[in-house]
Amino acid sequence: MNNLFKLNSFLDNGMRLDATQDGCLYRITLTNCTDYEQEIGDITLFTADMIFSPDTRFYGEGFNMLSQYGGTIKDFKLIGSFSDYSHYKLYKPEGCNQVYNMLILYPEGQKPLLIGFASCFRFNGWIRFNEEYIKIALNGENKKVKAGKTVRLEDVYIEQGDIDVIIDNFASAIGKNHPKREFEKIPTGWCSWLVYGPNITAKNIYDNLDAIKENGLDLEYIQIDDGYQAHWGDWFEFTDKFENGVKSICLDIKEKCFEPAIWVAPFVAEKGSKVFKNHPDWFVKDDSGAPLSSGDVSFGGWRCAPWYILDTTHPEALNYIKTVFHTMRYEWQIKYFKLDAIVWETLPFGHHYDDTKTSVEAFRLGMDAIYEASGKDSFILGGNSPMWPSIGEVHGMRVTNDNCRVWNQFKQLAKECFPRNWQHNRLWINDPDTVLLQNEKIKVVGPDGKEIYTLGSISKEEFAFNAAYTVASGGMVLSGDDVSNLTKENIELLRRLLPPSKIAASFEYENYTVGRARVDENKEYVYIFNFEDESKDICVPLDGKTEVYDLIDNVELGTYDGEIIFPSFKAHNAKVLTCTKK
Repeated sequence: MNNLFKLNSFLDNGMRLDATQDGCLYRITLTNCTDYEQEIGDITLFTADMIFSPDTRFYGEGFNMLSQYGGTIKDFKLIGSFSDYSHYKLYKPEGCNQVYNMLILYPEGQKPLLIGFASCFRFNGWIRFNEEYIKIALNGENKKVKAGKTVRLEDVYIEQGDIDVIIDNFASAIGKNHPKREFEKIPTGWCSWLVYGPNITAKNIYDNLDAIKENGLDLEYIQIDDGYQAHWGDWFEFTDKFENGVKSICLDIKEKCFEPAIWVAPFVAEKGSKVFKNHPDWFVKDDSGAPLSSGDVSFGGWRCAPWYILDTTHPEALNYIKTVFHTMRYEWQIKYFKLDAIVWETLPFGHHYDDTKTSVEAFRLGMDAIYEASGKDSFILGGNSPMWPSIGEVHGMRVTNDNCRVWNQFKQLAKECFPRNWQHNRLWINDPDTVLLQNEKIKVVGPDGKEIYTLGSISKEEFAFNAAYTVASGGMVLSGDDVSNLTKENIELLRRLLPPSKIAASFEYENYTVGRARVDENKEYVYIFNFEDESKDICVPLDGKTEVYDLIDNVELGTYDGEIIFPSFKAHNAKVLTCTKK
């Protein structure tokens, strides 16, 4: 299959591409063969004829955490709600489909083909395709290359084979360039956002902290989310609902034998913030030299917009970021940081203080500064993140949109998470967002800034679906309910979801009815999901005689030989089965 792709050795501007092959991996360099300085623009590295049917299914990664793509070659679809192109206003040429950094094609009757970038040191990669061709390209962001100089581009990986094998090989290739940031265990905790939103108060924190302690729940981190700060960008200025600040709350959390965690958007600030008013020179600039407004080039932001982007190539701006995280870590005793809106640092717009740096390099400078300032024993969680630039920079990664108490969102998050289950424990720890077990009549703010009203109409089966989805992710378990108001039944269910299963389920792409996660030769988790609006029969093959336990309902189902059948399995329902071979 690799022979289909041809390297575009000589570019029209006198630059030369070279590729060194190591199995399925290609290390690419670019040499300026002229006697004058030139810029790197939009470069096509490899091309191939499209040999697959227009009906061939595919999965493609987005630039941003919220963007994923699927469908067929002739029918390109957005999996989530937020496109890189319509929402974030990133460039896409006419006449082709475009995904970022990874494409998997599923040709009928053949093994899947994976095309991906195994590194992201300086440049983001594109994979463009239509019914005629596939092109592997990257965005050089018009960075300059001196006469005669050779620069490294990004590594390309191409392999066709069994999906589990090629995914594992691809992840290993990525890991050699960007080693996974290890963390001793998968975090558990409680998050304020999906029950209080930006209206969080100090009392809300204490009420839930006390309830978690009283019920003996193994939720280690108490996460104070967006709403404590007076302005985005001013992380030491607080609302009147936190009149005594946040430090004292964090120390109280520690005193009660839990760990404080905090939400922060380190790379953006709103116009009314002190940091923006006092230091406009610290921000990415527009063509006129003024601070660049996010709303002028992209989506402006979901709260307190428009945002302005701190320039991490500016030494004083970078020092400010370090000061924020050093203070939170060593004075507030925080060792868990949920980062949000960090994709804005990698949007390829505007001008940096050091304009030799690409947006990826600027992002990595900022992330490395956060890692250094917050201490190597802290947990860094990426949220609203650029996918490939974040590899090797975060311990955990949100891999879906925000959750909320709406059935369609429960279903949607599963369809976003499961194609990314392979990333768990390979690139980072996956965060499927908070598990929700109980109705609340509240409103939350979505990533597009629109308010979502939840009216308390989620069924027991739908909550079971969300619980099973969380376990099937293999990743973090964070409660998003008001624990002080949870029923005894839901307290016990939450207890059964802990600790995290650790192993992400494997599914057949786009068929998420039955998934499996092997624990050892005798034990596996089996996940059953009914995404449909009607009941249906579901048959689960088993490996010989097997004892089956239903984790959600806390029921021993008995011993089955070869299969277990669930006739008329309810709509919007799910189960987590622990299957032990006899």
